[in-house]
Amino acid sequence: MTELILQALYSGLLQGGSYALIALGLALVFGTMKVINLAHGELVLLAAYIAYSVESGLGWSPLLAIPLAMLVVCSTSVMVYLAVSRIQKDREINSLILTYGLGVMLTNLILLVWKADVHSTSSSWMQDAFVLGPFFSMNSEILFFGVSVLLMGGLWWWLARSWYGRAVRAVSSNRDAAKLMGINPRSTELVSFVVAGILATFAGVALFSYGVISPSYGGVLTIKAFVITVLAGIGSIPGVLVGALLLGVAEALTVTLASSALQDLVGMGLFLLVLFVMPNGLFGAKRRRG
Repeated sequence: MTELILQALYSGLLQGGSYALIALGLALVFGTMKVINLAHGELVLLAAYIAYSVESGLGWSPLLAIPLAMLVVCSTSVMVYLAVSRIQKDREINSLILTYGLGVMLTNLILLVWKADVHSTSSSWMQDAFVLGPFFSMNSEILFFGVSVLLMGGLWWWLARSWYGRAVRAVSSNRDAAKLMGINPRSTELVSFVVAGILATFAGVALFSYGVISPSYGGVLTIKAFVITVLAGIGSIPGVLVGALLLGVAEALTVTLASSALQDLVGMGLFLLVLFVMPNGLFGAKRRRG
């Protein structure tokens, strides 16, 4: 029983790393524009299907699909931004409705192009077992866990050290004050959506490499990403990793000790618990007064 629980913890940590990769793009846009992009899961899924097409059509590794997927997903992410940026009143609620509609459109586009079949990678290397002492996983899980950590480190450095990263933080903190400092909020927000598209690309290729994909899975990915963003708190990149690991471990233990039917219920329960006890998230900054 102890070995089973330890394996569940190990699998949950790896799954949490993948969840963090999915949530990073949503967290970035939410922190910059206070907009919840409900089409984010569909962008991840779009990258996953492009990886499937490259593998099934050309016989290449899904990893080689990343440049093409990045081009398509980033272009789509820019179009989402152009639609959202036209909203002048009640931006938060109207963008929520708009991006939900765009997500439905992307889901139906995926259905038209790739049909409703379920797909997974046929790469033997991706599916081969990786043994670490008493623990077992797939090569793809280990690979993309490392990619997730590297991308989070790169995003943290970009936000902390680069000019555009500091501009993103300034717009997120106070849009009007950022204008007074010579920062163009529109171009900064556009950069945020492009970076979110890059992150969604890696998340989609990772999803296809270790799991199964279907057109209806986009909404599930968006919900998980939103739950992790709330757990982390707005603007906390390390918090995204911690929140994703908590969600991954909680789901893995639930599947092992109880039933897979309760997996999503436990995730939502954790979400509500943190929302009631710590409304700013695990690492969110408290609202200033004065």
